[in-house]
Amino acid sequence: MAAGNADEIVRAVQAAAEPVLILAGGSNVVIGDAGFPGTVVLVRSRGLRVIAEDTTSVTVRVDAGEPWDELVATTVANGWAGLECLSGIPGSTGATPIQNVGAYGQEVAETITGVEVYDRIEGTRQVIPAADCGFAYRGSIFKYVDRWVVLSVDFRLTRSPLSGPVRYAELARALGVEVGDQVPLADARAVVLRLRAGKGMVLDANDPDTRSVGSFFTNPVLDRATYEQLLERSTELGDPPAWPGADGLVKVSAAWLIDKAGFTKGHPGEGGVAISSKHTLALTNRSGTAHTADLLTLARTIRDQVHARFGVTLHPEPVLINCTL
Repeated sequence: MAAGNADEIVRAVQAAAEPVLILAGGSNVVIGDAGFPGTVVLVRSRGLRVIAEDTTSVTVRVDAGEPWDELVATTVANGWAGLECLSGIPGSTGATPIQNVGAYGQEVAETITGVEVYDRIEGTRQVIPAADCGFAYRGSIFKYVDRWVVLSVDFRLTRSPLSGPVRYAELARALGVEVGDQVPLADARAVVLRLRAGKGMVLDANDPDTRSVGSFFTNPVLDRATYEQLLERSTELGDPPAWPGADGLVKVSAAWLIDKAGFTKGHPGEGGVAISSKHTLALTNRSGTAHTADLLTLARTIRDQVHARFGVTLHPEPVLINCTL
């Protein structure tokens, strides 16, 4: 059933027989071939409104079903900085806090001030402050939990014609600037869209590489001992791309691990699935007729071979519904 606003979403969830699947764009969801054995509530709410502003910032409340890239385009056009590097990501606004969507050096956790939800256990609506959302790398309290239904998201953005400091080296190179520099918002958006398109990460009906859920695996975050073990196992390959974090943790490139384990761009699986010819992290329905089982078989093969070669376990980024990896 489709729900066109927050009140309809709440009523639909309350009335639906269990189990219930809340689905908006579905761009980060893999559903088993048997489908979902329950009620699907389609989030179709739309809208953006300013709820607070001053001379330096503006806070907007965005309905959960608002298409994400349309929101980013609006913020750039209005001179509101904070989301420009998240251009081109498919899906809905309500999905972004669930996995703390991030790309090219930005994450939504940096601008979200609160998430309005329906609490299915308490039967109440509330706004959860950002500090209580448990934001982490591609995670939050909302991910893999059925308790909360996202109704809207509040973002505090900076009034500025310029982007935030460019943090991502690849983006800085493409813009012709140094890491830490700022660029016009429209330039940042345009270059991010170009980079994503070059990796098959902008939807294109004529490009089979875009038939994917984006990056299938997250970049592993390793403790120091596991990272040192990885370095020992990859001596002849060179050090993997890595980003040090807090408490001695190190995030490493899943794409590098997959490639060095023998799965290069375009690697075919059975049934018409394949690794994208543009991006090692994307697993694609290249034929357009493949089954979820074929996709998951390829994903398992990659995961198991990476673990056997490097001792690192890859974890899926999309939400798996009625199927397992």
